[in-house]
Amino acid sequence: MLDKAKATIRSLTDIGIALLALAIVASLLVGSSNMAFLGDVVGNITALVASLGSAGLAGLISLGVVLWLLDR
Repeated sequence: MLDKAKATIRSLTDIGIALLALAIVASLLVGSSNMAFLGDVVGNITALVASLGSAGLAGLISLGVVLWLLDR
């Protein structure tokens, strides 16, 4: 049962990452002002990276944890 839940969560995460990649490409192609239903994806990612960068060591550690979780 727990293995099924893990597999479902892993599948949903994969779908989410694929949709994020699609939103980034679409935003770069048509511009964020033409993406009413997705918003400013590139701007949000840029703000996230900037906030992690300004957090210093804690931001670097949290980025490492997120990347480690996504790599698993």
